[in-house]
Amino acid sequence: MLWAWQVFLAISWILAFVWLWQAIAALRGMARLPDLTQINPDSLPLVPNGPGPQLSVIIAARNEEQGIEATVRSLMDSTGLVIEIIAVDDRSEDRTGAIMDAIATQNRGVHGIEVLHVRELPSHWLGKPHALALGAHRASAPWLLFTDGDVLFAPRVLEFALREAMALGADHLVVTPTLILKTAGERALSAAMQAVAQWIVRTWKVAEPRARDFIGVGGFNLVRREVYEAIGGFESLRMEVLEDLYFGKRVKRGGFSQHVVLGPNLIRIRWLESVFSVFRLVEKNGFAMCGFRIWLELLACFGLLIDVFWPVAAIAAGGWALPAGILTYLALAMIYHANRRMSGVSAAHVLLFAPAIALLTVAFLRSMMLALVRGGIVWRGTRYPLDELHRFARTRR
Repeated sequence: MLWAWQVFLAISWILAFVWLWQAIAALRGMARLPDLTQINPDSLPLVPNGPGPQLSVIIAARNEEQGIEATVRSLMDSTGLVIEIIAVDDRSEDRTGAIMDAIATQNRGVHGIEVLHVRELPSHWLGKPHALALGAHRASAPWLLFTDGDVLFAPRVLEFALREAMALGADHLVVTPTLILKTAGERALSAAMQAVAQWIVRTWKVAEPRARDFIGVGGFNLVRREVYEAIGGFESLRMEVLEDLYFGKRVKRGGFSQHVVLGPNLIRIRWLESVFSVFRLVEKNGFAMCGFRIWLELLACFGLLIDVFWPVAAIAAGGWALPAGILTYLALAMIYHANRRMSGVSAAHVLLFAPAIALLTVAFLRSMMLALVRGGIVWRGTRYPLDELHRFARTRR
């Protein structure tokens, strides 16, 4: 059995050094990301005045009656810019549309608010890309901001973000949202997800033209209007489940300038409502992240399970495997520390890394199984056939 121990030992140390390499890169890279809360506004260029709005904000919302009013009113409280708000009610079955209409009526002539109601979804469209495309058609400003119906904005974040985009020469700017996390479990899950996500997207590399990394965030995708049109808008993503992420991919692959800036507490969202809400969140996106390919989903889950069990087994085995397992967790703690400005989560939560990733793995497997059993994705009352989603996914690889 000596050979088995040697293989186990070798893999333990390889895994430790791989995570350590990623940790060093994250510590160096994340420290370079601009932070809107630390930038002197006087150092930023002013937004040119014009006859119309300087920024069009497009909100896509379906069944968001709990949060839509707070979102719209936080946008209405924005200062430093002339904005127009285009709120799209995407076939809501609750009071979302009525709340939007009431706000628009109360503020007619004071704020530029337009409400659009989608009654029926056209064929070969997912709901959210269709709602965003519809809103973009009504927009009149040179800059567009695409967001969701459950996001809270600080009064000056739109102004600072637009001026920072101009200073960076960005065509597409993402401000990282601050997740409203209320329990240790939510914080642990959020931080663990960000740690493993960095193997797919190195946030600090997004701005490099030759890097493969790209980004798109549903809560804050700010883009020049001409760039939006040049990449085909959301019409080119009509059957894309991960429309926000692949919007960013189309911008980056189109050769346009893409940047990420941090904005602690400037944009807030209650994304995880409990630890187990990850099942609902991943239900739509999990299988889609692997392009609806079973083999890739299983491979990804296998990789996650190695991260769950191998370092723990190395620590439990003792001997020369013990320092390898400890080094793996030290590297993970370094990544948590590197991400703290974005996540707001301390490195101490690395102690819950294994159960958090185990839960995420189960959520990914559940996403695939539900899609296969249902023959598609059922999201917010609408079923999207798996064969059509798979066919579209092949076109964007």
